Amino acid sequence: MPSLMWFRRDLRVHDNPALLAALDDGPTLPLFVLDPRLWGPAGPSRQAYLVSSLRALRASGVPLSVVHGDPVRQVLLAAREVDATRVHIAADYGPYGAARDAAVEKALSEAGIELVRTGSPYAVAPGRVVKNDDTPYRVFTPYSKAWADHGWRGPVDAPSLEPGSPSWRHLKETVDLPEVTLPNGLSLPSAGEDAARERWGDFLDDVADYADRRDLPGVAGTSRLSVHLKYGEIHPRTLLADLGRLRSKGAVTYRTELAWREFYADVLHHQPDSARDYLRPEFAHMKYEEPGAALDAWRRGRTGFPVVDAGMRQLRATGWMHNRVRMITASFLVKDLHLEWQHGARHFMRWLVDGDLASNQHGWQWTAGSGTDAAPYFRVFNPTSQGRRFDPDGAYVRRWVEELADLDGDVHDPSPSDRDRLGYPPPMVDHAEERREALARYDEVKGR
Repeated sequence: MPSLMWFRRDLRVHDNPALLAALDDGPTLPLFVLDPRLWGPAGPSRQAYLVSSLRALRASGVPLSVVHGDPVRQVLLAAREVDATRVHIAADYGPYGAARDAAVEKALSEAGIELVRTGSPYAVAPGRVVKNDDTPYRVFTPYSKAWADHGWRGPVDAPSLEPGSPSWRHLKETVDLPEVTLPNGLSLPSAGEDAARERWGDFLDDVADYADRRDLPGVAGTSRLSVHLKYGEIHPRTLLADLGRLRSKGAVTYRTELAWREFYADVLHHQPDSARDYLRPEFAHMKYEEPGAALDAWRRGRTGFPVVDAGMRQLRATGWMHNRVRMITASFLVKDLHLEWQHGARHFMRWLVDGDLASNQHGWQWTAGSGTDAAPYFRVFNPTSQGRRFDPDGAYVRRWVEELADLDGDVHDPSPSDRDRLGYPPPMVDHAEERREALARYDEVKGR
């Protein structure tokens, strides 16, 4: 019987159980729905990358039909057109995705069509790992131990995509993929499953050094796979299977980073309001400043703190920012400028090509002190000392803050005369003073 494979965050052929399930049913319509609820807020980085990834999926041998509109209507219409009795998906556990899928399932069921969920974007689906009393974990370390003990299935083989096999179905009318014009100066990574697998292979050659190099933004010490995981161009099962054959400290550390991604998805699944609101509600009562010129200077990379400005400029130039610098820039916004974390999270989600709701929002909440860490608010990153520690030769700052590219000596704290000569702004705040202020504000709400 004909079936429909509705692609979402699984834009790949290898290790795609939902695609195999659809093809096992019979001739299959591969479908992607451009959902206005997701497309509009995505920002140019994610919009452009998504289009490139969809084109790459087509080039791999999947004749993807694309429609635009409300998935509840569009999926039903597509299934009816090809006489599909089943619609196959990988389960979505995000707040919007779960609600959307429930609505689609209801509409399909009323038409006598089954929605079949097979797999998810995670090695261990959110909600699967719970404590002994069946409540969810709120702290990472015990979650990660339970996650590892639970384990995960191995990757599945890819279907044969030789001409004539499998038998595909097509819609009579589809829409063209949008043309997205990137802002001047923004350059994105290559998209698609082949690019993901090539990047992963290159990283595996150096994964033994990951634990020692991952916090150094001036070197190529991370995998840069976050965008490929975001769109499902590679599945974490694939990564974990390869890592399982290794015993280096770097491989163990990288597996822990994959666990963080799944932990944040689990937290968001259990508390969907935490995408917008404080996980620890007492922080909503803290005194914050109104956004204005300070937020604008932070967004533009004109704070006068070189490592902060380097990160913000890297974001606008590449749609990505090194994770250590994400924490530094986030801490600066919340604890030096005293702005609520949501302002920064929105800016990141607009420009990050790997913008993942769970990882982004809960990464921000972790840094802001309102998230899953046990006692984090006292962790106030000093941007100058962080820069010196993790970018000791200043390579990262010189790469992204062009005013300081040729400055000799310590680029993390240029002298007033050098700043004036080079056109680089003075520090917009006194960090030591703002740290004291941040802790004083915390004391006012502590224990609520």
